[in-house]
This record gives sequence, structure tokens and C-alpha cells, in this order.
Amino acid sequence: MHLCDVLARDSFTASFEFFPPKTGDGWDALFASIAEFAPLRPSFVSVTYGAGDSTRDHTHELVVRIKRDTGLETMPHLTCVGHSALDIGEILRRYAEAGVSNILALRGDAQPGANTPSGDYGHAIELVRAIKSYPATAVTGTSRGFGIAVAGYPEGHSETPNTLTQMDHLKAKCDAGADLVISQLFFDNHSFEDWRQRCDLAGIKTPILAGIMPITSLAGLRRMAELAGGATFPAPLLRAIRRAGDDPQAVERVGIHWATEQCRALIDSGVRGIHFYTLNKSSATRRIYENLGVTSTDALRSRTDARG
Repeated sequence: MHLCDVLARDSFTASFEFFPPKTGDGWDALFASIAEFAPLRPSFVSVTYGAGDSTRDHTHELVVRIKRDTGLETMPHLTCVGHSALDIGEILRRYAEAGVSNILALRGDAQPGANTPSGDYGHAIELVRAIKSYPATAVTGTSRGFGIAVAGYPEGHSETPNTLTQMDHLKAKCDAGADLVISQLFFDNHSFEDWRQRCDLAGIKTPILAGIMPITSLAGLRRMAELAGGATFPAPLLRAIRRAGDDPQAVERVGIHWATEQCRALIDSGVRGIHFYTLNKSSATRRIYENLGVTSTDALRSRTDARG
């Protein structure tokens, strides 16, 4: 189903992100986890990507397997770093033939030792244009071509410290044909809401989803600090984690409670949807749903519809 149709169907979307495991045991564990996610009835799920051949193949394999075995609407990430235009065309052809209707278009990180990204496309907007130009009739299951999502950065991007320039880049991606913006993870709702207002002032009318990743361990907290670049960890959150001390279960409870309150406030403020960075684990996300008083995305949709 094309992203635009998903957004038309669901007035509020909840979606989950997975990544391809590196081992056979990891695949088994992931699909056990996905079986627990399925009853939550997400609007779609996404699968992360790396530019290396093995990682690229794993992404394709996971996307096709999820779609085939679960029926969930599946959206692969695609980065253009290190790829030629021919590479991108071949990847799109494989997805089109497999009935995959949507792509999350990303630039990706420069490869180790390189000062600038390599490949025919240096920026995400060029990838958006390439996906947009792919023949619409070649995409199985839709006559509209690929739906396209792009990334947004509520608290900035390390490579573009000028926030006005960042907004110009996001606006250009939306104008080039993006159907959806998914935000980088954040822990301070005020930062997200301010960024969302700045998007509106910039004339960005593309729907925006809030990216949420619950903290489940101290090691995970540090990984998030690396992944999210300039993400702010509010003092109340850090104080609560400090109170939890070395108790891993207490740290997880703090993280889930914080993410629950983020989601509650975002829903109350009218956010278009929430994208959960799951780290391939279902427990934290399911507990957030339970804390919100719902058991599936269907219930979240009905609650947001009633609020409106």
C-alpha cells in the first residue's frame, strides 16, 4: 500500500523500526519479537540498511520475509552513499517486483576513511528524485510508484549546524516528492514541538512522525547519545536514571515511563503519528502501549479520532 494511502486510511499512525540481525539466532529472535508486535497492528514497519553488499542483501531478505510471512506493510531504508545510479535502479527494481511500495530515502554516512560520501548521489534529495522518477507502473500493487519517506532532525544534524540551512534541506526533500517525514529520536518534546512549528513556518506541509526510542539500559543510553548526535537528555530524565543506580530493571522502568509520557503528550498535542525505534525488542514498546491504556494501534486511532 502506498504511503499516501496508509496516511489517508490512518488518521494516527504508529510504526516500528527493525534492523537485520547478523546471526541465525538473531533472525529467529527477531521473528519471535515480530510475532509479538503484529497484534499491535502497526500502520507500517521499517527496516534499516547499510551500504555493504551483505547488509544490503540482509535488508532485502528481511523486508521481503516480513511482508510475505506477516502481511505487515514494510518500508526498507535506502541510503545512496557508495552506490551508483545503476545500483540504486537495481535495488528499486527488486523491491518493485517484490511488491514493496514504500522507501525511506536517506543519504547515509560517509564510508570509513572518506571525507565525503561516495557514489552518484551525494545527498538524500538526489535519491528522492531518483525514486520519484522510477516508472510508476513498474511497482507491483500500486499505480502510483513508490511512496517516499525522509528523515528530519528536531535537534539538528552534526554536519549542518546552521538550522536555517537544515530546514532548507528538509523543505527541498519534501518539495522533491517526499510523502512523509520521520524524525530522528528525541527525548525533549519541547524541542520536537518547536521544530514542528518551524517546519510549518517554512511551508512544509508533509506529515511528520515523531521518532521515539525508549531507554532500556545504561549502555543503551550511551548508544543513543552516539546515534542521535545532538539529542538533548533532559535533566529530569537523567536524575531519574541516576536514582535507578545500577539496577537494570529500574533503569528500564524509568526509560519506559519517560517514553510513555512523551507519547501521551505528543498524542494530546495532535502529532500525526509515532515511529518507535524498537532495537528489535518488543517488550518496551508493548509496555508503552499498555501504559497508554491501549492494546493496539487501532485503539490509539480511535482515541485520537475521539479527541479530534
